Amino acid sequence: MSSSEDLSNEITLSKHTKIRHQGKFTASIFFVPHYCNCHRETSFQGGGMNGTAIENFVCVIFNVSFMNCTWHVGRTASRDTQYFLYWKTSVNEDFTGCQNYITDNYGRNIGCSFQNVTIKDKIADFLVNGSRSGRNILSYKKKIFLYRIEKLTPPLNVTVNCTEASHVCEIRWQPPCTSHTKRHACFKYEIVIENKADPKKTIKTTSKTARNITGNSYIFGSFSKEKRYSVKIRATDNGCLVSPSWGEWSTPVEFGEELTSTSYMLFLIPVLAASLILSLCTIRIYLKKTSPTIPQPKYPFPELSPADFQREYKNQYIKHETGEIITIIEEIK
Repeated sequence: MSSSEDLSNEITLSKHTKIRHQGKFTASIFFVPHYCNCHRETSFQGGGMNGTAIENFVCVIFNVSFMNCTWHVGRTASRDTQYFLYWKTSVNEDFTGCQNYITDNYGRNIGCSFQNVTIKDKIADFLVNGSRSGRNILSYKKKIFLYRIEKLTPPLNVTVNCTEASHVCEIRWQPPCTSHTKRHACFKYEIVIENKADPKKTIKTTSKTARNITGNSYIFGSFSKEKRYSVKIRATDNGCLVSPSWGEWSTPVEFGEELTSTSYMLFLIPVLAASLILSLCTIRIYLKKTSPTIPQPKYPFPELSPADFQREYKNQYIKHETGEIITIIEEIK
């Protein structure tokens, strides 16, 4: 079922199937089997040197239309070994080569990223082939049902409406987005409701889990207005062509007791005022300790009244006139 041949522009896998690629390399080729009406994934290897084929081939579809496929290089693969990935979703179409490879530190292809992938009820054929110094390596072929490898997105529009009088909350949501089914009945859900811890009220964190919930709503009957809760939801298959694995969790939605903005401001304002006063006192004490002391005179100057100024002026005037009289007498002599 396998043979080897030198290739330049294309590899013929069957009467209707071709692999298009660039460059030249020697590869092991096998015929593509027809689809079977079953839900088993199959894989096999073509001829070539033992230990050179890839290992741990895994593909995941996420965010509705993106797909990543990754693999490990063969156990005996050298640094110059190179791998190429091809895939198709119909018997009558050609294999398409990867356009966006993921490489390791040696430049070897170890994965591929795809966009605009549609699932529907398609089965995909994957082929990983390659070369090493112009010699054959083991090829790897795998058939996968695409819906089985999808990672479901989180349920949408999660809301909670509570009634204090009856201690009941209604949780509602919308199904996750997929590219191949819109039926609400195709999904079932897991719900986790967590009672948030509150040290002031000695309330510990507890949780309640409900699985296999069908429909798009759930009644939570243990609601207490004095407690704070959060809820998250994820989805899985409910008997349709939907991934049997659990999908992504929704972002937690909180409900129950909360600190209102008014009470929060009433609490915050006194705290800020006290902090400001404390800061000012600290700065004042610091400046007082670090500022230099100005020395005071030992005998402080007495304050002079207007009478003191007049008395001082008369004394200065008398001294001045006496000095002039003495000077004149000395000159006459």
